[in-house]
Amino acid sequence: MNQFEKHKELLNQELDKFTVMLSEILPRYLDLMKKSNITKEETKELGDIEHFLIEINAKIADIKNKLDHDLFGETIEEYYKVKEKAKNGDLEAKEKYDKLKAVLSDTIKGNTFFNWN
Repeated sequence: MNQFEKHKELLNQELDKFTVMLSEILPRYLDLMKKSNITKEETKELGDIEHFLIEINAKIADIKNKLDHDLFGETIEEYYKVKEKAKNGDLEAKEKYDKLKAVLSDTIKGNTFFNWN
């Protein structure tokens, strides 16, 4: 197993653990939110959970933003490097350029690369 495969497996395991933990926290949060007679301890627990969920949401947004920007930036950088080589007659670069151009075009048209707000 190469380094990428190891990292991929570890990351997927961690994401699965995260999902399981979140699926255990959210029902408790929802139960506390629906409760009409909430104790002081439950109010504190609700506040702690809510604060934690807000932090988690911000971290997830940061990760997604970093992925979006890094993927886009690296792809565009490669695109222009290959485009320049293709302009200078490099046939291998021309083939790669055509593929990159098609991929970028499809992702932009399909709204999968950008999240337009």
